[in-house]
Amino acid sequence: MKELTLISGKGGTGKTTVSAAFAALAHRKVLTDCDVDAANLHLLLDPEPRSVEPFSAMRSPRIDPELCAECGICQSHCRFDAIQLDFDSGYVIDELACEHCGLCARICPEWAIQMEDRICGDWRISDTRCGTLVHARLGIGEDNSGKLVTLVRREARRLAEAEDAALILNDGPPGTGCPVTAAITGADLVLAITEPTPSGLHDLQRVAGLCTHFRVPLTVCINKHDLSPRNSAMIRNWCEEAGVEIAGDIPFDPAVHRALANGHSLIDEGEDNAATQAVTALWKRIETRLGLT
Repeated sequence: MKELTLISGKGGTGKTTVSAAFAALAHRKVLTDCDVDAANLHLLLDPEPRSVEPFSAMRSPRIDPELCAECGICQSHCRFDAIQLDFDSGYVIDELACEHCGLCARICPEWAIQMEDRICGDWRISDTRCGTLVHARLGIGEDNSGKLVTLVRREARRLAEAEDAALILNDGPPGTGCPVTAAITGADLVLAITEPTPSGLHDLQRVAGLCTHFRVPLTVCINKHDLSPRNSAMIRNWCEEAGVEIAGDIPFDPAVHRALANGHSLIDEGEDNAATQAVTALWKRIETRLGLT
């Protein structure tokens, strides 16, 4: 079994578009959407949920107004100004400001503050026209997206083993933070989608540094490469100097926008457009690199 993760240095580079196309082209695979902060792969695959489970990765403080003596000790010690006095209901906790450190519960002389499990979001297993999809949704302003990504990947591996799948295809998150680290560690190959802009090169360099640190093989695709041949050449030169393979490039094509507007993958638009042909060629190279052919 092989595992491929698609990432990008920033959002909006076309990572999910390519992931959905790969999902339509690959055989015997399990799909995941590891971008739990802003999941959108399901928009192109029309999933039918098979199971939905809550996700809890932290404990949050709760003040019992019956036990609270309103001494203010918790408020004076909170470094995040998350505890405020409400003259109608006593001391209350601002959930968005709270860092869930638990100090207030430890120092409360009346034991009026208790740490309780907090539901941060949910994760689900769904059936799609392209196969099984494991995806999740983190609540607004919630933390621990890295833990949720790890859970999604773990469940995908369990399902892949049960279904005798040859590939786990991860639509990863953008950036270089904790969710990306959780999405790439242990993968057989990372495909970074970039754009022909100076910021695209900068973000690619950061992604490449992360993959080097975790010793994960990296290959690159330049999306909309023909919009700036000069910047595309700049990215190619850097990749050559850094020893990073460019697996392919995708031209700017209105067919991509038509497919997304219709809620389809690019492959659903047919093969009579340049973008579909480029993505298909890209997948064949990735498939060969992973030894799936």
